[in-house]
Amino acid sequence: MNEPDKKRTSYRVLWLFLLLVSLLAAMRFLLPWAVFKPTAALSLTPAARGIAFEDVILTTSDGVRIHGWYVPAPDARAVLLFFHGNSGNISNRIDSIEIFHDLGLSVFIIDYRGYGRSEGRLSIAGTTLDGLAAWRWLTEEKGAPAENVVVFGRSLGGAIAVDLTRYAEPGALILESTFSSLPDMVRVDFLAPLARLIIGDVWNSVDVVSTLVVPTLCIHSPDDWIVPYRLGKRLYDAVAGEKTFVEIRGGHNEGFMESIAVYRPALDAFLTKRFGESRASR
Repeated sequence: MNEPDKKRTSYRVLWLFLLLVSLLAAMRFLLPWAVFKPTAALSLTPAARGIAFEDVILTTSDGVRIHGWYVPAPDARAVLLFFHGNSGNISNRIDSIEIFHDLGLSVFIIDYRGYGRSEGRLSIAGTTLDGLAAWRWLTEEKGAPAENVVVFGRSLGGAIAVDLTRYAEPGALILESTFSSLPDMVRVDFLAPLARLIIGDVWNSVDVVSTLVVPTLCIHSPDDWIVPYRLGKRLYDAVAGEKTFVEIRGGHNEGFMESIAVYRPALDAFLTKRFGESRASR
């Protein structure tokens, strides 16, 4: 190869390298907009189902005001800290709030920064601070004993729930329709390392649960086309401590309601083993 050809090849390699770096930077910058799909308006409150609730505003360690609902249950056997999925806001979770309330749980559900009435900008790192603020409000201001708190996460909320266990030890953990890590959401396994290079090792729940000793219930549907069933099983298999897996049917967003005849008894059995029967089942 002559000298001019060598120079042209060097320039091409340099431009390709700069293009790759620019692409990586752009994808990292745009990641929050790809992951989070918030809505601002609240369409319902628990009052629509005749359930009393308390509006809660708490402030995170970085000064962001977060909105949530505290839904007390009479003679509650435990309290559930609810982390929802990536779309909508807390008002789209009324069906779940009602199910947990009827199972004898008080419920505390929050909107992450940028969702609903919560302030702040969408941020993956910010969800860690939001989760911590919710935990501290529940255990310190509300006075719920840590061992009497069930942390629940659905879909993306499962990653936030697992992340919280790095800093807190609740009485139990429920993960529904969630993934092993964000890069694993790439549909082709061999492309996952490339995704990790692009976005970083984000929400690596498999690593966290590999040392988890909190009793854990994992729920997933083989019909889930958004978060593949294999990722839910991968996460369950990695849990180090006491664990239970329940298979439901139906799609990602509606499976729990379509499988209510299996879903509700499975929740009740898991909760009863740790916190005793609810008043409604006595």
